[in-house]
Amino acid sequence: MILPEATLGVLGGGQLGRMFTVAARTMGYKVIVLDPDPMSPAAALANEHLQKQYTDPQALDYLAAQCAAVTTEFENVPVEALRALEAHCLVRPGSDAVAYAQDRIREKSFIRDCGLATAPFHPVHDATELQAALATVRLPAILKTAALGYDGKGQRSVSDAAQAQAAFAELGNTPCVLEERVDLRMELSVLLARSRSGEVAVYPPGENIHVNGILDTSIVPARTSADVVARATSMACSLAEKLEYCGLLAVEFFLTKDNALLINEIAPRPHNSGHYTLDACVTNQFEQQVRMLCGLPPGDTRLLSPVVMINILGDVWQDGDPAWDKLFQYPNVKLHLYGKQSARPGRKMGHYNVLAADVEQALDDAQRIHTILRSK
Repeated sequence: MILPEATLGVLGGGQLGRMFTVAARTMGYKVIVLDPDPMSPAAALANEHLQKQYTDPQALDYLAAQCAAVTTEFENVPVEALRALEAHCLVRPGSDAVAYAQDRIREKSFIRDCGLATAPFHPVHDATELQAALATVRLPAILKTAALGYDGKGQRSVSDAAQAQAAFAELGNTPCVLEERVDLRMELSVLLARSRSGEVAVYPPGENIHVNGILDTSIVPARTSADVVARATSMACSLAEKLEYCGLLAVEFFLTKDNALLINEIAPRPHNSGHYTLDACVTNQFEQQVRMLCGLPPGDTRLLSPVVMINILGDVWQDGDPAWDKLFQYPNVKLHLYGKQSARPGRKMGHYNVLAADVEQALDDAQRIHTILRSK
């Protein structure tokens, strides 16, 4: 076990790194953040900020020498950086698991090879393979870049072959997947922690609502059946085992109108849909990340209250500062701002959690607050 007073490293200094840093320092650890951004939200709270590129050899050597263990806050960190660190110190999750999440073709193929369901898809590396994909995948479909897609970026809806060809060109003729658009009832996510010994702790699944490709609302407990919860949990745990995963893992699901569960994608890190755990669970996801990194037993994932999480995007600042005074009139609301210096449309600036006796009351309050934040 790595115990308090040790130094931990994190690659990435955004809001997830910031909340990891808060958890680690609260637990008594020191934190070094590697991030090239001089205004890194995590660096503002860390013991030390290495303002270097993720592949900078000197920065990686220093991090390996100073840290008992290193983690990451985002899956698109260069895998070569993780592998360089693995040669000298403990890295969780490992580079192989992170590499799967960086490439939709590898990720979806791995999930399918594990015997777990995904939406029907076909890899597209070039124009010839696009024709094969169109012959295999039913339209309408979504063409998604294999790499660097998040919050709805790198995706195009296509209804016919001409649209698909145009979309492939718009996306730069880079490797993609063509994925059938499924008839959705709900989107769900399962967040779990898996220790080095294979012990697994699972959080209550969240029901997720996206707007313009960005997560807007997470509702916990999800408004679905116990059977769906059990199946999603079993599939997520099975995938973590197949990956030989150690760390915090989020698995996103589509629940179709005929009650099928399909794995959409994985995130080898804390997840936006897990922010509800900061106020509504015995152990929040960032403390859990520290625990898994340091070889500690998983913390209790029990839900203490029904909760709704709402993302606060930069759009809310369009006409000036949000009406925080009105938000604070609600005693059941917990506000979390990320310390970002500039707001812009679509940028995640913070979130708030609404706790209530039931999810319908929490959702009602959450939606009312979302409206009043824009009122001045």
